Amino acid sequence: MTLYGAAKTVIAPATRVVWPQRVEGAHHVPRRGPVILAVNHLALIDPLFIGVACPRPVRFIAKQELFDEGTLPRRLFTRALRAIGQLSVDRRPGQSAQEAMDNSLGVLERGEVFGIFPEGTRSPDGRLYRGQTGLAWLALTTGAPVVPVALAGTERILPPGRRVPSLNRVGVRFGEPVDLSPWEGQADRARPRREATDAIMAAIAKLSGQEQVPRFAASVKAELERGRPSGA
Repeated sequence: MTLYGAAKTVIAPATRVVWPQRVEGAHHVPRRGPVILAVNHLALIDPLFIGVACPRPVRFIAKQELFDEGTLPRRLFTRALRAIGQLSVDRRPGQSAQEAMDNSLGVLERGEVFGIFPEGTRSPDGRLYRGQTGLAWLALTTGAPVVPVALAGTERILPPGRRVPSLNRVGVRFGEPVDLSPWEGQADRARPRREATDAIMAAIAKLSGQEQVPRFAASVKAELERGRPSGA
């Protein structure tokens, strides 16, 4: 048994006891070969539930701040993430983009499952925001199928500002791989990347039932932090 498998045999049952899960459509994840899981992002704890629900090991590239060990619950969460193979990335200017791209390509080239939150950050209000086109670049460059995934309920477990997770049920829905054939071979063109990304986000919205917002979550968050209306 791999280290990931050994860790999951311990972490998964414990996670399901604390946060009962309803998992649907896991059979849509191909049994072998590179796969991209494109997931909506509601809470810091999201990678844990995808790792538990997915039938194959999943690698996420998470911001370094997520691996905070300031409190006992955070230390336990950090150890759980590392045990199931999650990678941290330095998000300082000039550091994160190239490091994240190299790591994600490496995961797919090894024929593994790569998880990505295409919104780039957590939703500020539970709606689904515009996806970053790096997702489509990865898919079109590597040829890896993209499986849309919708999480529900995680935002009530660890909302922004909360340090100790609360109890809540969680839903995880995997959808059929998104057909990206209309944009095949066009990874280096901006418009096809945007169209392919939008198609993936639409598939996530169909699974999650979230309202889609034609803006980037990061820009809305910045406006909220400055105390101005977001206009969304």
